[in-house]
Amino acid sequence: MVEEKERRKIDRISYPANGVVVVCDTQEKIYVQVEDVSPLGVGIRMEPASPVIQGKDVIIVTETLIMYADVARQDRQEDGSYKAGIAAKKFTDDVLQYLFDSIAWKGNQEGR
Repeated sequence: MVEEKERRKIDRISYPANGVVVVCDTQEKIYVQVEDVSPLGVGIRMEPASPVIQGKDVIIVTETLIMYADVARQDRQEDGSYKAGIAAKKFTDDVLQYLFDSIAWKGNQEGR
């Protein structure tokens, strides 16, 4: 029997939540189910028709957090869905600017 090597640097805790993954280079949005989180990563489940995003820079948004990350692995499951491991990255100035420009409260732009 071959033991699977633990890839995580810090244990994750269960965190069932809805989420959206935005692929940085294409700005494609993928709706996902978050399974677990840690300060350094997120485990998600994606629908069977989801694109391959392993190795891509992404931004993941859940109900209470936002993370800039790299998709470290993406494994197809028996039911056809994917499980993906997302490893956190330090925000760059460009990514932060994109986020501020994209999610800024629209009322501020209307002089409110």
